[in-house]
Amino acid sequence: MAAVPVEPISAVARARDAVARESWAEAYVLLAEADRHPSAAPAPADLDMLADAAWWTGRVDESVAARLRAHAAYLAAGDHRGAGAVAWWLHYEYRCLGRPSAAAGWLHRARHHLEHVPDCPEQCFLAWTDAEEAQEQRDPAAALAAARRMNRIAAASGDPGLVALSRQALAAVLVAQGRRAEGMALLDDAMVAVLAGELSGTFTGWLFCLAITQCMEAADLARAVEWTDAAMTWCEPPWPPHARSPELPSAPSSPSSPSSPSSPAATTATTAPSTPTAASSSLTDNPFRGLCRLHHVEVLDLLGAWTLAEHEAGKVCTEVTVDNLDAAAEAYYAAGEIRRRQGRLADAALSYGHAHELGRVPQPGLALLRLAQGKADAAVAGLRLALTCQSDPSHDLLGRARLLAAQTEVTLAVGDVEGAEAAVRELEGLTEGGDVPLLAAMADTARGALELARHEAEAQRPLRRALAGWLELRVPYEAAQVRMLLAAADRVAGDEEAARLELTAARAAFERLGALPDARRAAALLTERRRALPGGLTAREAEVLRLVAAGGTNRDIAQALVISEHTVARHLNNIFAKLGVTTRTAAGAYAHSHGLAPAPA
Repeated sequence: MAAVPVEPISAVARARDAVARESWAEAYVLLAEADRHPSAAPAPADLDMLADAAWWTGRVDESVAARLRAHAAYLAAGDHRGAGAVAWWLHYEYRCLGRPSAAAGWLHRARHHLEHVPDCPEQCFLAWTDAEEAQEQRDPAAALAAARRMNRIAAASGDPGLVALSRQALAAVLVAQGRRAEGMALLDDAMVAVLAGELSGTFTGWLFCLAITQCMEAADLARAVEWTDAAMTWCEPPWPPHARSPELPSAPSSPSSPSSPSSPAATTATTAPSTPTAASSSLTDNPFRGLCRLHHVEVLDLLGAWTLAEHEAGKVCTEVTVDNLDAAAEAYYAAGEIRRRQGRLADAALSYGHAHELGRVPQPGLALLRLAQGKADAAVAGLRLALTCQSDPSHDLLGRARLLAAQTEVTLAVGDVEGAEAAVRELEGLTEGGDVPLLAAMADTARGALELARHEAEAQRPLRRALAGWLELRVPYEAAQVRMLLAAADRVAGDEEAARLELTAARAAFERLGALPDARRAAALLTERRRALPGGLTAREAEVLRLVAAGGTNRDIAQALVISEHTVARHLNNIFAKLGVTTRTAAGAYAHSHGLAPAPA
């Protein structure tokens, strides 16, 4: 017996019910079927629903096409509020697709449609855009005024999604202006509604992504960890729990004839799509998963779960679409960072290259990779350019701090103490005006490394603070790196037992993480403490001397030990001074006579 065909009106009614339940795959199939066999011109609100459903199921191009039709339908009906809302969403979608001219044109249309309309929920989005543009133009007064206008309109609308979003927008402006405590309190308020499940899927996903990004840029690791865990739980399939199969029902039900929303304002919290990040052309149940997973990767990387982080980074690259390739770029960069620290330098270089192809400047990771390869000049030049070209350092504190921390490491490696001092001072300046444990730990680490390079007795104090900070934050790799510095400071102070304890703890942490080059370095330093080396040589100097005795050039030695040629030259100067020799030949002879030369093949 043939299946009873689904009448278009029944399909639309069922689609409205599916949208109310946020069962977007089901809604898309029903609306697409009705659109293919229309009995009458589709209502503007139904075309808007089709656009939303297409976006939620990963069909970005279809979403834009349906929204263009919705705009024309609202305009034909003389509904300027509806046309203004759709025009703003077209501006947003075109911007995500990397079409700035089209985005600007639709934003102009949205303003034109709404300019003579009294304050209404649709104008929240225009105020939000005004705030973002003012921040980009570094006009803090205009940004604050626009964000407060958005808050006022949202509060008057009573829409919980708009209220929460407006608080996040105001929080972002306040934090950018240095009013961190006030801004983060507002952000906490907005996230209460998210975590309590009070908002639609659109605003929940949107706020998770915006809030976690804001926390990472502000170096607020505690909030980022908490909200990332919650976001990943929310993203787990199936989503939502009551979503039904996208297959069409075998028979129509009696139409309930729900009335269409009287205006787009009534659908703001349930049907407006947010930043597209969904997967490809297949049906998807939650297009926010890719961005939320990216944030999860960033947190896992910091917390030392590198294997899982690298696996998750690979998933991000398969989940994002062409309208959000910057997320894939960040995932490639994160994978490169893990591979570099594990000593997989060729793999790291490939990951950084992919990130660069997608538009992400792969710094400071690429500079540290070049330093590990003995290409110190390239490392210095890359960091200098990245620091100069960073458009708004105050907007991304953590990004700036990471560049400065790397610059400290690289400049010390090439013996540029003055350059390191400048980097450390700027890094310490980022910690002023707020209690930011992550930035404080980074600044203390850099200060301790600088004082140690100067052979200052005060190096232990900032290093102890840094170690306590990293341990409190549960960031194991940086904690182990600080232990290596502390071991050197303890040795300078004559406390060999303390140095041994720090090296042992550092080695264990590096081995757990899979940071093999660092683990080998810690093991070599521990061996040095068990067996006295002739001539007062350090373990690293003995390694350099062995390679000199084997006929290695400075470049050969730099590549073998994963250090810069400048560092090799400095070690050779120390070796010559300690052994009382002036040539490589004499140093090689000393190595042979004292059992430091490599055994013959």
